[in-house]
Amino acid sequence: MDEIGLRERKKQRMYETVSGIAIRLFLEKGFDAVSVAEVAAAAEISKPTLFRYFPAKEDLVLYRIADHEDEAARVVAQAKVSPLAALRRHFLDGLEQNDPVTGLNDHPAVLAFHSLLYGTPALVARTYAHLERQESALAEALGGDLDARLAAGQLIAVRRILAMENWRRIADGERVADVRADAVAAAERAFGLLVRGLPHLA
Repeated sequence: MDEIGLRERKKQRMYETVSGIAIRLFLEKGFDAVSVAEVAAAAEISKPTLFRYFPAKEDLVLYRIADHEDEAARVVAQAKVSPLAALRRHFLDGLEQNDPVTGLNDHPAVLAFHSLLYGTPALVARTYAHLERQESALAEALGGDLDARLAAGQLIAVRRILAMENWRRIADGERVADVRADAVAAAERAFGLLVRGLPHLA
């Protein structure tokens, strides 16, 4: 078990190291201006090794948010309250903690990463697959039928739209302190609409 654990830790470090190097290069030069070969050289690994960890160039960036794919599903699965109540509380807690996933974070590194992610067409396209996996995981947690899939689509969309609105305002130069109250009010309003539209989850 220890040997397996060590291998997994080494693998995880490789993911984090290579992704970090790639994102630094992309931020410095632009996503399209940096080749996979350049990333591999900077990480001191071969291209075949890099592709074993990251099948596509976009995955070098998307790895940074990959652990959020089943976040909503985990929240619902572990909740002792209704799915909507749990997801509402989770998003509001994220706002309170300036979680980058909520868009309410003005740390320069976070803003730079979001600008890279949302300002690169290839990455924007790739994020839709990420969102689809979020929806699928949440739908399974909600029961897996058509109603669950419809609800999951609405829930993931609401979280995304709220986060994008917060990020847009922060990226335009507003301070977190000035956006927070509006962000909380918007989240409360959005989840209120979901409660009315999805009463079976409330």
